Amino acid sequence: MNNSQFLKTLKQSFLTYCQTGARSPEKLKCLHGAIAQDLLTRLGAGYSVAALGYGNGKEKEIAGRYMDKKVDIMVSKKDQAVAAVGVKFVMSNYGQNSNNYFENMLGETANIRCNRIPYFQIFIIPDNLPYFKKNGEIKHWEQINQRNLNKYVKLSQDDIEAYFHTPNKTLIFIVNLPECAYQDEPFRMTLTQQKFKFGQGVVYNDYEEFAQKITYSILSI
Repeated sequence: MNNSQFLKTLKQSFLTYCQTGARSPEKLKCLHGAIAQDLLTRLGAGYSVAALGYGNGKEKEIAGRYMDKKVDIMVSKKDQAVAAVGVKFVMSNYGQNSNNYFENMLGETANIRCNRIPYFQIFIIPDNLPYFKKNGEIKHWEQINQRNLNKYVKLSQDDIEAYFHTPNKTLIFIVNLPECAYQDEPFRMTLTQQKFKFGQGVVYNDYEEFAQKITYSILSI
């Protein structure tokens, strides 16, 4: 799957979200399933991948250092978990939840990596997204900026051998969605034009590079 195909998958996930609602898992099936299938294609014979929307359509539980945890995508070799991928696609109300997203990511990463299992993260967000009131009306629009991403920049500079709360590799993928996309009108999803600089721990807006890097990492285990 290249970047263009990944964008098409994200658009389908977003459209499903608009049709089924934020609480429905349907929006995850096409996205997690496409990533799972791509990983298995890259890894080849001897591996299996479990995710919503792929195979039997179920997430699998992975053994953590402190607790077992269902993960978005789990990679196994000879029925033994060898890696996992967490996927987060934020579509609205980012500002009030941004710290929670980040802290949850750190916690789940530490739990899995402390059990000597590599853990990778994919974080997807539009550069312009709505903040919804409880009645479903849009209160205002939020713009993604450097301040929002400073914590990810610092994370990208971590030594993963020293900090087990840091993912082995993170993909940050920021897209542009016009406001009409949230109003059930035809739209085009593209990569953002915003430029952000990260350290080696983050791949920015390049799914294909990220997939290659984590494939090499898993094959080397």
